[in-house]
Amino acid sequence: MRKNCLIIALVAGIAVLFVAAGLYAGTEVKDEIPMNNKAYKEHKESILVFTHKKHMTEYAEKHPELYPNGCGDCHHEDKDGKSVPLKDLKEGDEVKNCIECHKKPAFINTKERKKKKLKKEDLVKEYHANAMHENCQGCHKKYNKKMSLKSKDEGYAPTKAKCKMCHPKK
Repeated sequence: MRKNCLIIALVAGIAVLFVAAGLYAGTEVKDEIPMNNKAYKEHKESILVFTHKKHMTEYAEKHPELYPNGCGDCHHEDKDGKSVPLKDLKEGDEVKNCIECHKKPAFINTKERKKKKLKKEDLVKEYHANAMHENCQGCHKKYNKKMSLKSKDEGYAPTKAKCKMCHPKK
């Protein structure tokens, strides 16, 4: 009887180790994340590779005043029609893919938006690429302003005027 209890405890302990290792491995954040989404049949621009670690160490940690919500400055959820930062996120926490909420895999430019009589806020809520651009460029504009950087300056964070910095030619 005692031997059976020992075997059961040993098997349970090993199972717990495997589950814990799986959880840890499943939440690892890659240093570089290709922003390639399968929802798009074709990408008009080259695929941006987001440097998560660089953004965290070179920008968020060095300039916390620009990123008061930490991870929540990029990762957010919708509550009552408003974007609410996920302030309590830590590196390694599970997050949704942007396309899960911003469901339309497309980018609508200003000319198309005006023609369709759409509000910018609606584009950002609905269209994946518009949400991504708004999120990234919003931070980049704040950073450039704080650092007094112009588009030709070294260290300038890409905005609408400098598409090829994020999307180099294919």
